[in-house]
Amino acid sequence: MNARAFCWLALGAGLCAAPCLQAQDRPPQIVTGPAKNWVWPRFTREGYRWMTLRGTEVREVSASQIDIVDMNITVYSKDAAARIDSIVLSPSASYFTREDRASGPKSVRLIDYQHNLEVTGEQWTVDLDTKKISIARNVRVVIHAPLAEILK
Repeated sequence: MNARAFCWLALGAGLCAAPCLQAQDRPPQIVTGPAKNWVWPRFTREGYRWMTLRGTEVREVSASQIDIVDMNITVYSKDAAARIDSIVLSPSASYFTREDRASGPKSVRLIDYQHNLEVTGEQWTVDLDTKKISIARNVRVVIHAPLAEILK
């Protein structure tokens, strides 16, 4: 598995890759009230897109936490192809900028295009540094692969 591949450790099925947060990589400032249709593109040190964080409404809770309505984290291949590897969706979440972590009490949906799987559940945390997702309730995993490949 190449080091640029982004993968998730979900229920014991997945791999990890090296994080690529830049020191000067900061979220767009939210001056007053909620920001509407907010977008924060993130890039590797080499300048390749590795993640985009979006929300229909975003509020700054503290210098290191933002609350997001209709959160969408899109993770890319971290190369010139800018292929979408995975997407994390939630109707309500908090994103912790210093830890590169998102969590929420409501539902989450992870679509992993690289591994052809989809994970849903509630009471969740996604750690982008370690590439792990933890889901506490109502977990459902769907693997999109022929049965012969699953049994190998």
